Amino acid sequence: LFDGVYPFYPQQRKAAVFDIRTIIVIVVFLTLACSFLLIIPGIRGRARLYWTLRVLLSLFVGVVIVVVQFTGDWETGWVQANTSYKSFSPVQVNADIGLHIGLAGVNITLRGNPVNQINETINYNEHFPWNFGADYDRSYSKGLEKGLPSPILYVAEKFSTQSPCAVHRQYRIAGHYASAMLWVAFCTWIISNILFSMPVLVYGGYMLLVTGAFMIFSLLSFSTVRNSPMCPIQIGTGTLHVAYGGSFWLMLAIGLLCFVTGITIVAMHHLNLDLLKAFFDLHEDKAEEYQETPEVFVNPHFVNKAL
Repeated sequence: LFDGVYPFYPQQRKAAVFDIRTIIVIVVFLTLACSFLLIIPGIRGRARLYWTLRVLLSLFVGVVIVVVQFTGDWETGWVQANTSYKSFSPVQVNADIGLHIGLAGVNITLRGNPVNQINETINYNEHFPWNFGADYDRSYSKGLEKGLPSPILYVAEKFSTQSPCAVHRQYRIAGHYASAMLWVAFCTWIISNILFSMPVLVYGGYMLLVTGAFMIFSLLSFSTVRNSPMCPIQIGTGTLHVAYGGSFWLMLAIGLLCFVTGITIVAMHHLNLDLLKAFFDLHEDKAEEYQETPEVFVNPHFVNKAL
């Protein structure tokens, strides 16, 4: 107790909506997209449509690969329950408790129903990192010192290294390898774009297949956490269950898209190479390849003599 009052935030903190790193990545890719849209009027004919489709689709794949590194919804779960709000206090509140698991840590959300209860604003979103270089237990200890709400501390304790659930190591390693796979996929995505700008389209298709493969490998790496049973998270009369979130399914969709696109490019290379070159604006203009010969005056005397 501090002057007879339970320790808590001197000022209520608002829940975070977006991660700053996510916003930076999105702004960078939007800048590239806008720069391309400024120069697209200079492209003539159907090539304008082909360029727009290729560039915007490629930028979308790239931004997804990078953004999901920082998102916190690879696994998500929500539960609504009547629960105690502060430690050593009988006061209970009705709130939504959310669990958002990412590659680098876990976000725990507490939002009251309604938000204003017991003369306080109940709207929290706390992040506890477990990526290499971060100390999860230290973040949890700081939460105890701050006096975070009891539901947040209860859920955060399930992922600590001292918890009998023993899921901290699995999530940390799985997230680390999934992140490494995605960075490799980002590198292969860059290489594929370089190859598509050269007359070696089939190798760009192969590299796109490699990109999709590393995306799927990242999903398989993260899915290994399902091998260890999750401790039940009982809050009040409700149980918090987690399932794969938006980032997981988005990465799966983009990985399959890369597979389909890569297979299509490789197939077109063997079936209709001219159409493939036309789509990538690499077809050779016959008029330029075989330039018209200048007008020639022939002496009929020499022609008859040769015959």
